Amino acid sequence: MSDNVYRKSAVRHELLAARSLLSPQDVTDAAAVLARRALDLPELSETGTVAAYVSVGREPGTRTLLDALRARGVRVLLPVLKADNDLDWGVYEGAEHLVRAGRGLLEPDGERLGVQAVLEADAVLLPGLAVDGRGMRLGRGGGSYDRVLARLAAAGADPALVVLLYANEVVARVPEEPHDHPVHAVVTPEAVRRFTRPGE
Repeated sequence: MSDNVYRKSAVRHELLAARSLLSPQDVTDAAAVLARRALDLPELSETGTVAAYVSVGREPGTRTLLDALRARGVRVLLPVLKADNDLDWGVYEGAEHLVRAGRGLLEPDGERLGVQAVLEADAVLLPGLAVDGRGMRLGRGGGSYDRVLARLAAAGADPALVVLLYANEVVARVPEEPHDHPVHAVVTPEAVRRFTRPGE
């Protein structure tokens, strides 16, 4: 195991331990504020298609945001985890059309659009555990979103990449590997922080 892989594992353990201390009310309160802040981002709220995800457990909550985006006429795509850890996609049609799938994830119950559907997104809401001052994101380590980001890059797609986090998860530096991609913005209950896109 390389040094950075080991360091990533240690940082993930520390951040997940901090999340485990949050109460259900803490998570609910933060989700409401996160939705308001995220809706202030025009790249999320004033766009045609957003690829997002349904938060679970003590992740920063996305459900209020998903409903608000849909109410504004934004087409919201949600991931469907495949057996090989890649992500298929389906359209979010409301909470009543979510089904519990493997690993406790909630997925849309409608038509599967294929792994390439994410290329239609104007913005991608990425799950994460931390983002650093350069915009580098630390995920959970499953590799699903590494594939998504690689697919976007290979197609020359350039959607806005946004992460919802708690304030303590915006850190000075996260360990990185060559396949890691920076994001364009991080939203916490306290603030929105933007990062310069490459070439800007």
